[in-house]
Amino acid sequence: MAWFSLSVNRWGRIIQLLSLFCLCLFLVVSCSSQQNITTPAPTSTGSGRITIGTTQKPRTLDPADAYELASLGLVFNMSDRLYTYEPGSTEIKPQLATALPKVSSDGLTYAIPLRQGVVFHDGAPFNAEAMAFSIKRFIENKGKPAFLLSEVESVQATGEYELTLKLKKPFAAFPSLLAFSGVCAVSPKAYEIGEGKFQPNIFVGTGPYKLANFGPASVQFDVFENYWGKKPVNSGINVQILSSGVNLYNAFRKKAVDVAYLSMDPDQIRSLVEKAKKGDWQAIPNQGSVMTYMAINRNQKPLDNPAVRQAIAAMVNRSVIQERVLYNQSEAAYSMIPTTLDVSLPTFKKQYGDSNTEKAKQLLTSTGFSKTNPAKVEIWYRASSATSSLTAIVLKALAKKTLDGILQFDIIAVDSSTFYRQIPNGLYQTVLFDWYPDFLDADNYIQPFLACDKGSIKKGCQDGGSKSLGSFYYSDRMNKLIDQQRQAQNPEARSKLFAEIQEIVANEVPYVPLWQSKDFVFAQKGMNDVQLDPTQNLVYKTITK
Repeated sequence: MAWFSLSVNRWGRIIQLLSLFCLCLFLVVSCSSQQNITTPAPTSTGSGRITIGTTQKPRTLDPADAYELASLGLVFNMSDRLYTYEPGSTEIKPQLATALPKVSSDGLTYAIPLRQGVVFHDGAPFNAEAMAFSIKRFIENKGKPAFLLSEVESVQATGEYELTLKLKKPFAAFPSLLAFSGVCAVSPKAYEIGEGKFQPNIFVGTGPYKLANFGPASVQFDVFENYWGKKPVNSGINVQILSSGVNLYNAFRKKAVDVAYLSMDPDQIRSLVEKAKKGDWQAIPNQGSVMTYMAINRNQKPLDNPAVRQAIAAMVNRSVIQERVLYNQSEAAYSMIPTTLDVSLPTFKKQYGDSNTEKAKQLLTSTGFSKTNPAKVEIWYRASSATSSLTAIVLKALAKKTLDGILQFDIIAVDSSTFYRQIPNGLYQTVLFDWYPDFLDADNYIQPFLACDKGSIKKGCQDGGSKSLGSFYYSDRMNKLIDQQRQAQNPEARSKLFAEIQEIVANEVPYVPLWQSKDFVFAQKGMNDVQLDPTQNLVYKTITK
């Protein structure tokens, strides 16, 4: 996903001396608790409505243009897609479809049977024509996420309740794309097709809630009484949009919100987790699918030498990063693919272990680097991301402490707009960034990073995903493997292809995976069935109090 559009600035500024980490973090907690905070009035516990606190401010409610977590989370809860996920599972299941697609032998045509007896919030009937309209609008209105369905050649209603989609080329992960929140059914009576014709302030779909109010500081959902499926167990949702993590932290502590989700600083999360252990409230951990990586630019010296890239992979100490940067609120990552997907293999752990300084030294000295001739590498990161700042500080300190000066990191912060603009220009030796997936398939952690449409071994990637994300990686073998896994309909065949891809990445090191997110939802005592789906959306309809 466009990681730059979805990244959340979660941390405050920190000092840049490793020896003062503990003191700094103590001061953050102390200062946060002493600020004057304005919080919403306490919610009524007898209304049956649930109040959810967040710092995520939605830009739009139009599913054809929604591409940020704040917007997609709201669209998700008001809509139905052809397919969806159950909490705790990354396997899609039918929602507005009644079965998984029937795929043609050439992998190009998908026939999907649809549910009957469904109506939109405005009373219009749902059928194949309405679903075809919704998908065509998603593509043709050319909103931010429209590229996701760029390989769709045609969408047709081939029966009153049968939808047929034809692709330009095979793509085995296509059904997962149909579970993306924005690819939902919308009423043809309320929307129109046409480039730029968006409706940012309304939503008219088929989901369990209908929009009651959309304001700058709050959003209200009412139960849709004519919903085809199981209705919400609560009587509605009030979403309070707070201006900062500090405000959300204090609003939750004062019981002004029933549930708090996205986004607070790690020290605030740690404080709430500790008090949850005492029974003050509930802290609900969820394994996330957001990944953090270091991209390594193979077109810059000394990183054009594979041994230097491998040495960086070997010296990384994920346990120290987990402890000092993340308060253990994440999971160490040893693959480009998160462990939430069953094809993930810990290839970096197998190849390098963790904090394997002896291997790193051996790799560096074998290529002529020494204390008097060190390998010098810059780490670039967004100045607004304190997570990246602290990670860069830790990496620099680890290299200095453990590698005897043979590898030296220089850390450089840059404003976000410059950071994203310059990555494809190849100015940075390495960059730290987060990746929010568009859809839950291993392809979305591989193809955008490693595919290259134009390039060579000598020049690297000149056009393609790996250029966009700063590694400039090029491999004929990798391009072939990516194409093969995209065409393979057999899960076992795809799994073998992903295994080879992960082995190649660990050996050639265009990226170093650092950690996989862990998200916490906080709920007051007496709240039940508070859970996330695998795409990190808070599921509203199951929450009761």
